[in-house]
Amino acid sequence: MQTFDVAVIGAGPAGYIAAIRAAQLGLSVACIDRWKTPKGDYALGGTCLNVGCIPSKALLESSENYERVRHQFRAHGILADGVRLDLKAMLERKDRIVARMTAGIAGLFRKNRVTWLKGHARFLVGGPPWRLQAGDEQIEAMNVVVATGSVARRLPGVEIDNRVICDNEGALAFDSVPQRLGVIGAGVIGLELGSVWRRLGAQVKVLEALPEFLGAADETVAAEAWKIFTGKQGLDIELGVSIAGVERTEQGLSIQYVTQDRSSKVFECDRLIVAIGRVPNTDGLGVENVGLKLDARGFIEVDAQCRTALPGVYAIGDVVRGPMLAHKGEEEGVMVAELIAGQHGHVNYEAIPWVIYTSPEIAWVGKTEQQLRNEGVAYRAGRFPFAYNGRALGREEPDGFVKILADAKTDRILGVHCLGSLASELIAEAVLAVEFGACAEDLARVCHAHPSMAEAMREAALAVDGRSLNG
Repeated sequence: MQTFDVAVIGAGPAGYIAAIRAAQLGLSVACIDRWKTPKGDYALGGTCLNVGCIPSKALLESSENYERVRHQFRAHGILADGVRLDLKAMLERKDRIVARMTAGIAGLFRKNRVTWLKGHARFLVGGPPWRLQAGDEQIEAMNVVVATGSVARRLPGVEIDNRVICDNEGALAFDSVPQRLGVIGAGVIGLELGSVWRRLGAQVKVLEALPEFLGAADETVAAEAWKIFTGKQGLDIELGVSIAGVERTEQGLSIQYVTQDRSSKVFECDRLIVAIGRVPNTDGLGVENVGLKLDARGFIEVDAQCRTALPGVYAIGDVVRGPMLAHKGEEEGVMVAELIAGQHGHVNYEAIPWVIYTSPEIAWVGKTEQQLRNEGVAYRAGRFPFAYNGRALGREEPDGFVKILADAKTDRILGVHCLGSLASELIAEAVLAVEFGACAEDLARVCHAHPSMAEAMREAALAVDGRSLNG
């Protein structure tokens, strides 16, 4: 029986990063994962690399390029007639990127001497050492890191076949562009995938149970995004609805739902994406064999450093509390590896960025205005629109703005919110500022290249003090 210092269950972003960091610190490490490709081959990377973050961003980029050629290039004096969509080639490109990324992780495992064990993992006997089933063999480990991720939440009574009724996995592999596409859920996944197929030619209707749009985002960002998505882009979004039923018909699907005013409606579509969130993945993990505790929502219970109540057992990523973000899981993976090695790992959960890869992108870090008001925190806000930014105008992407919220007394940055092109890249500067406790004045005093999209960040910082130079 093989024995390891650390066994990591799951090879998504949280798990593979934890395994690599632990190996870098001189520990013997096994990483166990059961993910298989449609061809039946084992692959690393979990949901994120195989059917989540990476393939969805590849399709978002392709669909945005398609829309730019058809609608935006004319403003640049570029006329493109007879533009056609080759969906097969687009999907093949997406698959090549996925294959390259997953193969890259395998290479990193070899480089760092991480043992990759293929198959399902579960706890067998308590410890330490902990005995685990790992595929066809049993192993022992002094420390175990559970990084089993999450799975798509199911809508009761609606069977996912990933052909007509799809979750995120099926929605990344349509064999044709549906004429009418239904999306249940206006969260990150629903908006991103809905926008992909809208740009490629589908008529898209999004049904959301919550009464407000993007409730986790800053209210001004959500309000402006609503105008852009439903106005300029033509996404049909209904809020505050409840799904009464989904029926298959000769023409496709019939979705019955009830609106906020209790009216009954029906939407006919060719395909449906169910994107109502994700739930922690602990099925078959054998938690009952060792007494690993789950909370009322199915998450593994952990402390601030991702320790469970069992000695030497940690849990990270989507399977524990906090936002289901790949980069949050990665940071937790580094933290627990360093803690196991006797170092002082930590994660600053106040400096975790959020990104929605729509067009325009939405990104933020820290507190929203509504959170600060509810907490009774006195603050000042500075805002700068991309419509005044020369680089944004040159890119023909003037929508959106950067907003900075700073403490009214200390000027310390409490939150930064960005709606616009490249927001996912621009937010990194804001995360650094929040991580190091910077003030708005600090950011305002940093020289930014001109012309650049990043200048909007500096201008927003200046605007906190009412002295924006270009707005």
